[in-house]
Amino acid sequence: MEKKMEKQPEKIYRSFNGVVTSASMQKTITVQVDFMKMNEKYQKKYRVSKKFHVHDEKGAAKVGDKVVFVECRPLSKTKRWRLVEVEVEKKP
Repeated sequence: MEKKMEKQPEKIYRSFNGVVTSASMQKTITVQVDFMKMNEKYQKKYRVSKKFHVHDEKGAAKVGDKVVFVECRPLSKTKRWRLVEVEVEKKP
């Protein structure tokens, strides 16, 4: 019996854009992401925000920077996200 090598489809990772609100921890940043939701009854849009702990290996992100991060394996109790890139750096 021969097993055929099947090519598995690539895993799709969730990714978000957000603004760094805290960079005081070592190799961890806190990123705030804003979502727009709509009220079912009144059809009014409102903003909801959520904070994520993101792993920043190189310490590249600073407070106020806009960043992109993706889902990864659990790195600690609260960290399940990994920094991909710093899109826009805050001007001093």
